[in-house]
Amino acid sequence: MENEQMAKKKSWLKVPHTYTIIFAIIFLAGILSYIIPAGEFDRVEDKEGRMLVVDGSYHHIESEPVSFFEMFTAIPMGLEKGAQIIFYIFLVSGVFGIIRATGAIEAGVYKGVKALEGREKLLIPLSMILFSVGGFTMGMAEETIIFVPIGVAIARAMGFDAVTGTAMITLGAASGFFGGMLNPFTVGVAQSLADVPLFSGIGFRAVVFVFVLGFAIFYVSRYAFKVKKNPQASVIYDIEQKAKSNLSTIAMPTLTGKHKLVFIAMVCGIGFNIYGVFNWGWFLTQLTASFLIMGLIAGLLGGLKPGTIFDSFIDGAKAVTFGALIVGFARAITVVLEQGKIIDTIVYAASETIGHLPHSISAIGMLFIQALLNLFISSGSGQAAATMPIMIPITDLLGLERQVAVLAFQYGDSLTNSIIPTSSALMAYLAVAGIPYEKWIKFIWKMILGWAVIACIALIAAVALGIS
Repeated sequence: MENEQMAKKKSWLKVPHTYTIIFAIIFLAGILSYIIPAGEFDRVEDKEGRMLVVDGSYHHIESEPVSFFEMFTAIPMGLEKGAQIIFYIFLVSGVFGIIRATGAIEAGVYKGVKALEGREKLLIPLSMILFSVGGFTMGMAEETIIFVPIGVAIARAMGFDAVTGTAMITLGAASGFFGGMLNPFTVGVAQSLADVPLFSGIGFRAVVFVFVLGFAIFYVSRYAFKVKKNPQASVIYDIEQKAKSNLSTIAMPTLTGKHKLVFIAMVCGIGFNIYGVFNWGWFLTQLTASFLIMGLIAGLLGGLKPGTIFDSFIDGAKAVTFGALIVGFARAITVVLEQGKIIDTIVYAASETIGHLPHSISAIGMLFIQALLNLFISSGSGQAAATMPIMIPITDLLGLERQVAVLAFQYGDSLTNSIIPTSSALMAYLAVAGIPYEKWIKFIWKMILGWAVIACIALIAAVALGIS
């Protein structure tokens, strides 16, 4: 009887299914369109084609509540808006399906494991430091997806789990994104809108970055070695058991000449992509095309027949259907808010709440407002364009340095990217790794709380030091 009661209690405490959470948020957004007054800011187009909010232009407009049926039409519209990232997930995962079919990943992982035998403690710090460089230089987010399967394979081979493999890559990049010293898409845009020198305050940001990355390395390493010591400590223990049972029947291949050619193709392909991002302004469309070429070449070099290449491609794409589609469902939340004409009202109300607070509290208030708005405006540059013209006049009135407003935006935007369901990058790499969203929440929430404390201390220090 007692066991039954415990089981019932446990079932009530269970985190809802990922799609249940998304649907609930969509319907909440629809309900809010009946409650929150509709409003909008005037916007102007700058010389670079960005639509900027005109400060002081907020005005109420006729309410346009979202009907019950429109809440459902928002889903295909969200899939349409998220098409680029959704197809990126499918196609890149298909490419990895080809590479996995050559046996190169397993052979390379086995070789790497033997080389790092007895030195597992170096794996997580080195991986996270490496990917953090991509985060603070080019705002690496979606670009980490291609590396996640490798990280998962290496982590499992080391006795860790898929969460560790995903975290040591994506949270490394996220730490760099948080630091943002040379990130043109967030810090660069925000500073240009705030009319402060581009990439100014780099020394202060670098110091904060060290603390952010250091805490992330500690957090991931602590979790990883708990799992290694006791596999049941894994938040995805059941999934890991299935993965091990599936792998137990597969013998680890020896690294052959064909495998080395596959790795050469991968290194050249990824290097070409990095060059394209930095020198030609490549984004997802160009990256996807380049990965497809890389996958086809790798498959042929790995000795696969054309028919096997495309069978492997389809298998790889099928494996991420759950997570790829949820990207579109998550985008439907923004569609509902836009249709209900309440996004600008939310931005306006949020900015008004911090107008009469002490300086340090105002800065922290800006941080949490930006973190909240990131749920609705998941694009960093889009959020900067929407909020900086509003936040800057407030900082001027309060006598704060404009750099503080940029820092609050930067940290607020970065803080929640690794936990909110509207983050396309998050949903994409969880899909590739096969990690349910609710399990990721269980793993990550304490680290996000730690990052929030670091961000608050950093903003208080920035106000006290007069960082400009």
